[in-house]
Amino acid sequence: MSIPPLPWISVVIPIKDERDNIPLLMSQLLKFFDVRPESKTAPFELMFVDDGSTDGSESLLDECMRQSEVVRVIHLDHNHGQTAAFDAGFRQANGELIATMDGDLQYDPNDFAKLLPLIKEFDLVCGRRAARHDNMVRRWSSTIANQVRNWVVHDGIADTGCSLKIFRRAVVERMPLFKNMHRFFPAVAKMYGFTVAEVPVQHFPRKHGMSKYGVGNRLFVGLYDLFAVRWMQKRCLNYQMRETKSPQSTECQKSDG
Repeated sequence: MSIPPLPWISVVIPIKDERDNIPLLMSQLLKFFDVRPESKTAPFELMFVDDGSTDGSESLLDECMRQSEVVRVIHLDHNHGQTAAFDAGFRQANGELIATMDGDLQYDPNDFAKLLPLIKEFDLVCGRRAARHDNMVRRWSSTIANQVRNWVVHDGIADTGCSLKIFRRAVVERMPLFKNMHRFFPAVAKMYGFTVAEVPVQHFPRKHGMSKYGVGNRLFVGLYDLFAVRWMQKRCLNYQMRETKSPQSTECQKSDG
């Protein structure tokens, strides 16, 4: 009996009260990945992580899983935040590549086509929102947070808040994750010697539901966490190891007689 191939990619999508967005998001993802050339030789999987939704997203996701064999659903016991949702998805993902995106329809899955060519050269490829469709306060707070973050941790990323990313599996297996760490994925990846690239992608206004982030939990909390990441950078164990292997000495092989 042959063993089925592992997924060539796992797409991890945190969901918190996105019931009205889920059907269209599901349709967009299936339409994009079904026709990818990689999907002709290996499966893909869509991993929705329900982060304590209370609007009916939980039951809708379960129904989506019953309708499509490529859909997997993980339910967290209550709302733990986006980093915990990503972590849960990373731990359960089977793909050689692991992609991430939000469930709010502010990103187009077709933009993964812009990231995929670079993942052959880099370990982590990040989207960068070329034209932000958020209100002025959110854009202002995000701009300040990005500038300060770059000044402190020097990750060279212009838009760390863009959730459209593709990781090689080794990256997510190496990164230690803590609360709010999703904002620092590129910095942590570079900290362990992985290579990172950034690509412009589209961004759309939110049509349904409400944003989970504001100035308080985007700007001020992010700045607080920044110093923890800087501490990690200074104390990170990042070494390469080479073991010397040589034939055993003939002296060692001689018998006592």
